[in-house]
Amino acid sequence: MEKVLILGGGTGGTLCANRLRRMFSPEELSITVVDENDDHLYQPGLLFVPFGAGAVKDITRPRGEQLRSEIGFVREGVERVETKDNQVHLSDGRVLDYDVLVVATGTVLAPEETDGLSGPGWMEKVFTFYTPEGATALAAALDSFAGGRIVVNIVDLPIKCPVAPLEFSFLADAFFQERGLRDRVDITYVTPLDGPFTKPVCARVLNGMFAGRHINFVGEFNTASVDGEAGTLTSYDGREVPFDLAVVIPVHSGAPYVNVSPGLGDELGFIPTDIHTLQSLAAPNVFALGDAAAVPTSKAGSVAHFEGEVLVENIRHFLAGEPLSSSYDGHTNCFIETGFAKAMLIDFNYETEPVTGHYPSTVGLPLLKESRANHLGKLMFENMYWHSLLPGRDLPGVTSAMPTSGKHLADAIRKE
Repeated sequence: MEKVLILGGGTGGTLCANRLRRMFSPEELSITVVDENDDHLYQPGLLFVPFGAGAVKDITRPRGEQLRSEIGFVREGVERVETKDNQVHLSDGRVLDYDVLVVATGTVLAPEETDGLSGPGWMEKVFTFYTPEGATALAAALDSFAGGRIVVNIVDLPIKCPVAPLEFSFLADAFFQERGLRDRVDITYVTPLDGPFTKPVCARVLNGMFAGRHINFVGEFNTASVDGEAGTLTSYDGREVPFDLAVVIPVHSGAPYVNVSPGLGDELGFIPTDIHTLQSLAAPNVFALGDAAAVPTSKAGSVAHFEGEVLVENIRHFLAGEPLSSSYDGHTNCFIETGFAKAMLIDFNYETEPVTGHYPSTVGLPLLKESRANHLGKLMFENMYWHSLLPGRDLPGVTSAMPTSGKHLADAIRKE
């Protein structure tokens, strides 16, 4: 019996394991998931915690309970991977053999990589909502914030859920409006990009939304240091942005074991991967998906979902000695909360940027446009996440390939 070993019990690793178990019986394939802890966090829910609209305990469940029966779960850290030996060395000294390895260990935050970020003022004036602890601490800080300068800062890219800092800015605007304090609060969005998003059409829409909400924008700002005591961000070119409260998205990297696993990862600790098959470039029997994979699209939950559908089929092809399918097209979609019970939806892939229209077809949710329907869609997705996506079920009308029906593609070309 052949063995599939999956490193990481988050979104990608869990749905991959469950899809494989639905495809292969326990007599045909052994499936084991390895993760260093047993807390499966619904990460999109962290966005709402700072605004008092959720609690970490409500978006956390045991990892083992999300796996179908007869999938092994090993709670232990990974020390290194030896692809030449088809072995994974665990932190407790155990060695696990595999026939196919799936790397789905996501990203880790590295605030220590930015001078001063985790020093004085950290979790007092400087926060991140990308961790349960940070989101909870930020909730208390926002609750007592009576006025001043709030800065939302992306230190560097890539980051997971790249629209989340945008969402935070819009929700902060709404939060302080609803409390009657907006005229006392200055909100500034600071990013290394030259616009609020990497895709031009979407960036223009977001620029207009920033202007309409009086959210300041500072672009091409590469953060060199954060001084929590003085309340200052400083860029490598010497520019400074003052703050009374900073919401910082730290540098992201791959899991630490990647850098000590010969030939497995790149300089950031992510896994170089064929962008269409999800097969690792390190070895033919290694695959990667989700935030761990070095592919040119967003590190978002939807990507892990769409990649997972293709990856599982390719594991089946690989085990059968068949050619792999090059069918993953970079499909990504994201809800962007914009405040006041509205949200925007974007849908794109490697070749097509977010455009207007509807998703998933001519009848569906509006694209690149605020609506209450999109907000409800985002809220409803949590239930679908736990009960459909993670268990490895197909979502009706949602496929790994980006749909073109309903999109105004010609309009996007004309705007360029």
